[in-house]
Amino acid sequence: MNGLGRDALLGGVALGLGLVVLERVEIALGAPQPRDASEALAPPAPARLPLEPVAKATVLEAITPNEPSRVASYVMKARLDAAAHRVDGKETLRFVNHSARPLPELYFHLYLNAFKNDSSVFLRSPFGEARGNLRAEDWGYIDVKRCTAPSLGAADLWPARTPGSPDDPDDETDVRVPLPTPLAPGATLELELEFSAKLPSVVLRTGYVKNFEFVAQWFPKLARLEDDGTFAHFPFHAQAEFYADYGDYDVTLDVPANTVVGAVGRRVESAVHAGRRVDHYRAEGVHDFAWAAWPDFHEVDRRVAGVDVRVLFPAGHENNVTHTLDALAFALPRASALYGTYPYSTLTVVHPPDEAGEAGGMEYPTLIATGGPWYSGLFGDRGIESVTVHELLHQWFYGLVASYEARWPFLDDGLTRYAELRTLDAEFGAGSAFDGFGLTLSVASLERAFAAARAEDVPVSSAAAAFPSFRTLGALVYTRTAIVLETLARVYGRERFEGALGAYARRFRFAHPTPNDFFDTMGRELGPDARRVLVQALDGRGRVDFLVRDLQNAPERPPAGVFDRPGGRETVPLASPTGLHFRSRAVILRHGELELPVDIDLVDEAGNTRRERWDGHGALHVIDYRGDARLSHVVIDPEHKLLLDDDLLDNAAAARPNPCRRTLERATYVAELALGLLLP
Repeated sequence: MNGLGRDALLGGVALGLGLVVLERVEIALGAPQPRDASEALAPPAPARLPLEPVAKATVLEAITPNEPSRVASYVMKARLDAAAHRVDGKETLRFVNHSARPLPELYFHLYLNAFKNDSSVFLRSPFGEARGNLRAEDWGYIDVKRCTAPSLGAADLWPARTPGSPDDPDDETDVRVPLPTPLAPGATLELELEFSAKLPSVVLRTGYVKNFEFVAQWFPKLARLEDDGTFAHFPFHAQAEFYADYGDYDVTLDVPANTVVGAVGRRVESAVHAGRRVDHYRAEGVHDFAWAAWPDFHEVDRRVAGVDVRVLFPAGHENNVTHTLDALAFALPRASALYGTYPYSTLTVVHPPDEAGEAGGMEYPTLIATGGPWYSGLFGDRGIESVTVHELLHQWFYGLVASYEARWPFLDDGLTRYAELRTLDAEFGAGSAFDGFGLTLSVASLERAFAAARAEDVPVSSAAAAFPSFRTLGALVYTRTAIVLETLARVYGRERFEGALGAYARRFRFAHPTPNDFFDTMGRELGPDARRVLVQALDGRGRVDFLVRDLQNAPERPPAGVFDRPGGRETVPLASPTGLHFRSRAVILRHGELELPVDIDLVDEAGNTRRERWDGHGALHVIDYRGDARLSHVVIDPEHKLLLDDDLLDNAAAARPNPCRRTLERATYVAELALGLLLP
C-alpha cells in the first residue's frame, strides 16, 4: 500500500529542500528566532486539556488483546505451472455463520477477474485511477470448476451463481452463490471447491514477470460476514483493497524444485520428489494468504525481537537488505510496545526484482513486499526504511484490526502512515525522509505539503472508490490523516496521544472496527474537543488557518480629561508620554472549522518573550499587552505543532514594516510555483 510513498519521495525531497530554503529566507528577513539553544529546546507551556493525562501503563498494559474468531478457514492444495503462470487448486472452506440471521446465500471475491478483460470495474476507467500500472500485457483470471457443500447434497452450487453487484453485470470479481437451504445462525458449512488461477503479467502487486511469480488474491475468497448477517461484498476497484474474516490457513504448495517460495505463515514441511518441491504452510488467526515464487531469490534469515525474519531479494540488493533489517530492528519492537505485541512467530519480506516493481509495496499477514532500486539510500533518502516500516505497520492497522478498507481506507493506510511517520522520526529525527549533502528533511514536512494541496476535495473518510483519483486518495487518506493525527499528538502531548492510539489498536484487535470506534476511543482518552476535531477533519472537510490580523503599540500617558473630584471638577491637560511603559494589542483570527489550542509568542523590542495560549474557541482572540518596551513581533504556533495550519506565512507579524517584505513575497511566489508543479 505504499506505492505512493515510494513514488513521491524524490519529488518530495525536492519540494522539501525548497521549503528549507524558504524557511531560511524568512529567518534572514527578521522572523523572530529563539535567543539561544536552551530556548529552542524548551518544552511548551502546559496545555489546558479536557482530561487529566493518562499514565502510560494504564493505556498500554490494561487492555487484553482479543482472540481472532475463526469464521472462514481454508485448507488448500495448489500446484504452480511456472511455464503457463497458472495455479491449479483445491480448496476446503469451513465457514461459521456467527450472525443472528439465516443465510440464504454466500458471496465470493474473485479478485483475479479484475484482470480478465477491460470491462471489469478495475480496468474500465481509462484514466489510471489506481496506485500503479493498470494495464497488464497478459490477462489474468480465475475459473471455479466446482463448488459443493457435502452436507447440502452433491449438487454443484457454482452454476447458479449471479453477479454480486447488479449494477455491474460485466464485472466478475463479486459473485453471489445461492444456497439450497439457508444456513442457520451458529451453524457451520463446509464447502469443497476446485479452481484454476491464471496470473496476469505483474500489475498492482500480483502476477508474473519472466519466471518471477507473485501469487496474491488468487483463490475463491469468501466475503466478510458482518454482524448483522449481511456480506461486505463489492467489485474490485483499482483504488480499493481487501476485507475478510479471520480463520486458519493450511496451504500446500507444489512448485518446481528449484523455486524459492516466500509465503504467509510458517513452513512446517518441505519435500522434493521428481523435480517438484512440496512446501506445507500454516497460518493461524489471519485473513489472507499470498506467496511469491522465484528461482533467483537470495535469502537472509535473522531473529528480530523474537520473530523469525526471512528476507528474499534479488542479487545486487544486499545494501537494501541491510537497510531493511535495520528498519525492522527498530520498528518491530517499537510497534509491539505501542500497539500490542506482534502475535505471530514469522515475518517474510519479499523484495521483488527490478522489473517486477509493481509487486512491491504491499502487505499480507506475516508477509510484506518492499521494493526499490539497488542504490536506494546511498544518497541520503530513506526510501527503503519508509516502505519497510510502512508495510510492517500494516500488520497492525490492517492485519490485526482488519477494518473495512474499501469503505474506510483512512483507518488502514491513514493510521499506518501516521505510525510510519512517527517511527521514522523517532529513529532518524530531522532526517527521517532525507539526510545528505548537509541537508535534512523530515517526513512530517513532506506530508504537510502533500496534504494541503487537496484538503477540501472530498472528506478523508470517503470510500476508496469515491475519490476522483488516486492522487487525491493518496493526499487525503495517507497524508492528511497522518497530519491530522500528528497535529493532535503535538497539541495534546505525544505520550498521551500514543497511549490513545495504542488503546484503539488493542481494544479492537481482530474486531473489524468502524470510524466511530476510532473516534470514540480517541475521545475517551483525549477528551471531547479532540474527538470533535478528528470528526471535523476526517469525516468532514475541516480546515484551520491561524493568522495575525493586526499588531499595534501605543505609549502610556498620564490620565487626562475632566474629572469630578471630592473638592470639585478638575481638568487635567493631555501630557506627553512617559516613555516608560507601552500598551500593545495583537488581534489573532482563526479561519476554518477546527478549534485547536495554539501557543502565541509576544516578543518585545528588548528581546523578552511572553507566551499566551488560546484554546482556539471562537473566531477572534484579542491580546492586550502592557510592558516596558513595544511589542516587536507576534508569532502563532512558534513550535510548529499545528501541521494542519493552511498558511504558515500569516502566522507572524511585525509591528514595523520589514524593508525586505517584497523579497519575501517574491520567495513565497516561487515556492507556490514549485508546489503547483509538484502537486498537480
